Amino acid sequence: MAKTISRRTFNKLLLSGVAASSSLLMSGLPVMAAGAKARVVVIGGGFGGATVAKYLKMADSELSVTLVEPKTVFHTCPMSNSVIGGLRSMSFIAQNYDALRQQYGVEVVHDYAMAVDPVKKTVKLKGGRSLGYDRLVVSPGVDFIWNSIEGYSEQAAESSMPHAYEAGPQTDLLRRQLLAMKDGDKVIIVAPRNPFRCPAAPYERASLIANYLKQHKPKSKILILDDKEVFTKQDLFMLGWDRLYPRMIEWRSGSFGGHVERLDPSTMTVSTEFGDEKGGVINVIPPQKAGRIAFEAGLVDESGWCPVDQVTFESLKQPGIHVIGDSALAGPMPKSGVSANTQAKVLAASLIELFGGKAVETPDLSSLCYSLIGPGYAVSVAGAYSRSAKGITEKPEAVHLTSMEATSKQLAEEAMQSDQWYHAITYDIWH
Repeated sequence: MAKTISRRTFNKLLLSGVAASSSLLMSGLPVMAAGAKARVVVIGGGFGGATVAKYLKMADSELSVTLVEPKTVFHTCPMSNSVIGGLRSMSFIAQNYDALRQQYGVEVVHDYAMAVDPVKKTVKLKGGRSLGYDRLVVSPGVDFIWNSIEGYSEQAAESSMPHAYEAGPQTDLLRRQLLAMKDGDKVIIVAPRNPFRCPAAPYERASLIANYLKQHKPKSKILILDDKEVFTKQDLFMLGWDRLYPRMIEWRSGSFGGHVERLDPSTMTVSTEFGDEKGGVINVIPPQKAGRIAFEAGLVDESGWCPVDQVTFESLKQPGIHVIGDSALAGPMPKSGVSANTQAKVLAASLIELFGGKAVETPDLSSLCYSLIGPGYAVSVAGAYSRSAKGITEKPEAVHLTSMEATSKQLAEEAMQSDQWYHAITYDIWH
């Protein structure tokens, strides 16, 4: 990489950018002219959907913005590995929609979006209600490809082999299994091929489970079976594992025994070309695709994800519908909370302009991923992106990766900044 910026500098830019973009939207964008209110329906109340709903109402309180999200309490995937490892409680990662509804005037409907009619511009809800829209924003996260591994199913995930890749009951199930396992039992983590949500999460999870085992079940070990040949921040993770959990975590690449051929939930067995592995706890993270409603709305291409205009995030399959977050094909941007959050802010500004507001400078697209390897020990990777008609491209000068020579003090600072980042982004979205 040609140039790096310090983590402290990047965090200051990120945190100040939250406030700056809020001020920009609140003061720099005019209210629409009198007349019929434009109607925006947003499907999905996570990092992308909740952000765009809030920022649209902050920019123009006269807009009709309806957020469709089945959960009354949203548990964030960021920090959920800390819950699994026993460092945080479920309440720490719980967010609600009270502020969006009461402070910003978003109509929040707790229901499932079942179908979209792009011609009539309506969204049909499971409860029977039909919502009309002028523009639709789809931010449904991911769905799982259940038939990708023989023997694995949604039923198996809910009973014996949780994926814990949608925070909430699955997070709690995996945590309870770790508490119940015998000292000496093996924990097996099955990691998927790219692309998938939060590329560093399986390896952070292994780290924080190892931290729990080291203290409470020191005879146990962790085996990561990976369908990839390399993974993000690999050298940093392995250095951390050597320092904190020597000989406790084994990682196998796809070509060296990491590809899983079959699973047997009844015997808690994983089959690979190297033979069978039995686990006391088996965490299977399936390959992923765009959320279900994206398929129902005809937004998905042969990749299983949603192609979009890289400037406006409007679907290339269905006009009038915008896709952001994990389901969107957004160039080199990872599928992460920060990516969804910044895409949502760009989209909000674009929609305000479309509805008659003046063009404004939109925030840069960015990504930032902290990974906690142990208490007081975190690493990170950050990037920024430009968008044009040619697509979204990474800015090489903005790339930052924690140094392999980082001191204990610097790694502890990263852990502290990870907490600061989480509080800042969740406040920006849900408060």
